[in-house]
This record gives sequence, C-alpha cells and structure tokens, in this order.
Amino acid sequence: MTMRPRVKICGITNLADAQLAVELGAWALGMIFHEGSPRRCSPAQAQEIAAALRREVELCGVYVNAPLERIARECEQLELSLVQLHGDEGPSFCAELARRTGARVIKAVQVSGPGHVRDLERFHVDFHLLDARAKAPARREVRGGTGETFDWTLVRARRSKVPLILSGGLNGENVAEAIALVRPYAVDSASGTEAAPGHKDPERMRAFFRAVASAEREPLGEPA
Repeated sequence: MTMRPRVKICGITNLADAQLAVELGAWALGMIFHEGSPRRCSPAQAQEIAAALRREVELCGVYVNAPLERIARECEQLELSLVQLHGDEGPSFCAELARRTGARVIKAVQVSGPGHVRDLERFHVDFHLLDARAKAPARREVRGGTGETFDWTLVRARRSKVPLILSGGLNGENVAEAIALVRPYAVDSASGTEAAPGHKDPERMRAFFRAVASAEREPLGEPA
C-alpha cells in the first residue's frame, strides 16, 4: 500500500486562496514573511488567515535570515505551528528557534548538486525541504518560487531519516513523476499553482491535488 504525500501550498497571501487550499486537502499553508519576496504575505492578511484556519491546517511562516526575536514574536502572534527557514541559518539557530517557540522547524536548502543534499543532514530539525537553485544569474538571489526544478535523482545521496518535503517547480504536470522518484513525506508548490506571484489559480490548484492523489494509486517502487 502506498501513502499519499502531504501537500504544502506556499506563497499564500489571502484568505480565499488559503480556504481553497484547505478545502482541497492541504496539510500546511506557507505564508512568506521575507520582504524581498513577490509573494510576501502582509501582517494583516496573515492575521486574517491565521484567525480563520489555525485549527484546520498547519500554518507555516517562511523566513530568510530573519532575527530570532522577530520570528519568535510572530510565531506567538499568529500561533504558527511550522517555521520554514530558507536562508543561511545554522543548526544552532534552528535548535534555539524550536526551543523558544515550540514550532516545528523546516530547514530548506537550494539544490544544484549532491553536496547540497548531504549538507542538509547537519540539521536535526523536524523536516528537511529541498528546493531548486535558480539557474539564471539574475535570479540566483531568489529564495524559492523560481518555477524551476532540480535533478530529483540527487536525492539518492540523502541518508537522513528526517521527513523530506520536496519543492521546486512542482505543478500538476510533473508532481506525480516527482513523487514516484523521490517518495517524499510532502510536496510543496508555490509558482506551480499560481496565476501570478502571490495569487493562486483555482484550476492549477485542483490539478495539483488531483495529480498527487493519482500518484498515490501508482505502484511506487523503491528508487534504484
């Protein structure tokens, strides 16, 4: 019997998109609080989403090199259950954040080679997230949401037992293949379910969830 990966929908900026994701069966909603992101969720919108849905879904705050005090404060204000660190935060920062907030920690890394996969194993956190490293020089400072995939066979270098979240250019057309190859705990979509940055496309969202459900019914062998 195969298990369906959970679905994290990231880049949520408004209640309507958040509610649709929950209706479709999302495990977690990612709200990006990095000022440089085109998918940044405003404090007012985050409060509205949290007030409406905190009892129905995991709420994840996504940060890039933010101060510990700020993350801890916003975790308390929004009652975040997950925090995703998408910057250069080290293992000790992750551990202190977990201690201070009680939130489960996702450490993300951008992958372009097997060394990035192995390096993540230094982090004894609740979840590891593998994302694509932007290929275009002008976009290399972008942290996530590039719409690009990475070579999923690189995951074979991974030895950690920490649950894996797969991200990076996933959409309704490729997520079933990714699940078959990687067998992640969860899959994460931002750009692949959007009409424009920060605004979800209902049909693309539905297609993504349908594809994840269909992947569950495929006989998944162990990766070679």
